[in-house]
Amino acid sequence: MDAVLGVSNVCVSSVGDLSDVILAKKGDKVAFERLVRKHSVSLYRIARGILKCESDIEDATQETIIKAYKKLVSLKSDLYFKTWLIKILVNECNYILRVNKKTVDLVEKEQASPDNQYENLELFSVVQSLDPNLRIVTLLFYYEDLPQKDIAEVLQLPVGTVSSRLSRSREKLRALITEK
Repeated sequence: MDAVLGVSNVCVSSVGDLSDVILAKKGDKVAFERLVRKHSVSLYRIARGILKCESDIEDATQETIIKAYKKLVSLKSDLYFKTWLIKILVNECNYILRVNKKTVDLVEKEQASPDNQYENLELFSVVQSLDPNLRIVTLLFYYEDLPQKDIAEVLQLPVGTVSSRLSRSREKLRALITEK
């Protein structure tokens, strides 16, 4: 049915998502909650790819949800809810990184999430070792299946830059994997 509607599975994965976005924009809290639950794993993965500290990841995710709820009426195209949500998350993660650079942590405690199934995968740990600029485009492209055009919009970069970062990322990943 999605193909008939011309809806990409990247932006809105089902007609139900689209109707939930419409309902949520009209103030339906249950519809918004369904959307948040549906995208919570993606939000966590992306935040985990940018931030290292579990409490920062949780803060970024929570702030993203709050901001999305408050600004939902400003969403221009209901079809791009997920892209819009990821853009808010990336901005929130960047804000946390900037704040953390200004503060000096004497002791940084990083807790591993017990239910993070990707932490145990060797490939995910190799991706985590990439430079942050390469890591975020890799996570968005391969783990979240966002097209390069949407990644460029979320990160506010030219599509060519996203493409070249993906290419560099693949080269580095290939070298890191064959090295092990």
